[in-house]
Amino acid sequence: MDKLDFARYDGKLDIGALREQGIEAVLEELRYTRRLYEAVDAIIENSKDGFFITDENADVIKINRAYEEMAGVRREEILGKNMKELEHVTISKSASLMVQKTGEPVTIEQEYLRTGRTVYITSTPIKDENGNIQIIVSNNRDFREIDQLKNQLEETRSLVAGYEEKIQTVMDTLKGRSSIIAKDRNMCSVLYQANRVAKTDATVLILGETGTGKEEIAKFIHENSHRSHKPFVKLNCGAISSNLIESELFGYVKGAFTGAISTGKAGYFEIADGGTIFLDEIGEMPLELQVKLLRVLQEGELVRIGGTQPVKVNVRVLAATNRDLKEMVADKTFREDLYYRLNVIRIQIPPLRERPDDIIPLADHFLKYYNEKFHDKKVFSINAYEALRKYQWPGNVRELKNYIEQVVILSEQDILSMKEIMFNNSFVFEGPDETGSIDLKEILEKIEYEYMEEYYSKFGTIKLAAEKLGMNFTTYARRKKYFEEKYGD
Repeated sequence: MDKLDFARYDGKLDIGALREQGIEAVLEELRYTRRLYEAVDAIIENSKDGFFITDENADVIKINRAYEEMAGVRREEILGKNMKELEHVTISKSASLMVQKTGEPVTIEQEYLRTGRTVYITSTPIKDENGNIQIIVSNNRDFREIDQLKNQLEETRSLVAGYEEKIQTVMDTLKGRSSIIAKDRNMCSVLYQANRVAKTDATVLILGETGTGKEEIAKFIHENSHRSHKPFVKLNCGAISSNLIESELFGYVKGAFTGAISTGKAGYFEIADGGTIFLDEIGEMPLELQVKLLRVLQEGELVRIGGTQPVKVNVRVLAATNRDLKEMVADKTFREDLYYRLNVIRIQIPPLRERPDDIIPLADHFLKYYNEKFHDKKVFSINAYEALRKYQWPGNVRELKNYIEQVVILSEQDILSMKEIMFNNSFVFEGPDETGSIDLKEILEKIEYEYMEEYYSKFGTIKLAAEKLGMNFTTYARRKKYFEEKYGD
């Protein structure tokens, strides 16, 4: 350290060092002290807590803006006054006087008599090297702020409780009524919304990236509606040429055009009468055809190509797209009136990367499906599960499903390690190297435990679970207890 630093060391001034450095050093020391004082003063003045400082005699030497606001006083009223003059006048009792008497920190509940506000106040003595009180610093925290925080916490807890109730409602609804796998809260929220919408005939616009499962949500809405016993008809607007889509949707009469069936043909809307029509990739629908779709939505009727007589239809319309329809409206490539007619209820499906708790259940579901399809019995290792969960899945659920199919087909191993599932160079995961030593016994134990738990949950008793797994009752019970102690939560 230089001489000036040494002069400041431990908060004391070395007069000899200052003399060596001359008057400039003294001025620099004063400037430094002034800057330090201003910084501390600014911190105190701008604190949200009230600050109240007295000297050793309990005379007021400093208060900040927060204290003025809480106590309903102006600083010029009380600066220089002794706390004995203020006790029972502006405050109910003085913590500073208590500290002056005991020499120890004090925390009390105090009332400001002018504003009626109640605060917690902590007064702390600052002592010199001989143990004598130099100043007493009091910090005040308003009860009202604490109450606001408590209220916010209660509101948050209430929202969480309501959210949990919604999730349970969704899960109860799903049991035996849908093939959708949803464990993640983001997806459960989508299903809760879809379940509520299903009870109505409202038009629904389903949005989401490619592969997120928009068609599955549309089926879920139909299957849980009063139209579930009627047809569910799907049309991909991007998969049919613009020349054919009109006839597919609205049908045509006899002799409407060259190549038409002589008896005419009903369109998808007529086929779906009484049920639901799902228009996938609605953003790909030709602009000139959107007018006719709007008429069906508004009037509940259509006219076949080549016909003159309107045909009444009672169809609920669900539409889906991965495009930004609002931007298309601005670009004049999608009709604004149709957009608002479709956008009565909007459901946004999150991409798979935003519902990470769904990745493993979906992977297990697809693995089971392809094991049965290809007569295989593959299982994932622990690190493979971790790799699957950490991957971003830009192609969403569709990519995951296709990926699992490839793994089952291409892998020659029954245990799918991280190495086995990383045949695709785009699949990047930084994790433990499974080419080294692994605890195969533990991996197999965990797999066995999962099967035992699954069968016990499914059949309800140890006897039936053991029987279905081909295990001895006593062996099953013993191993179940062992696994629960070792791997259970």
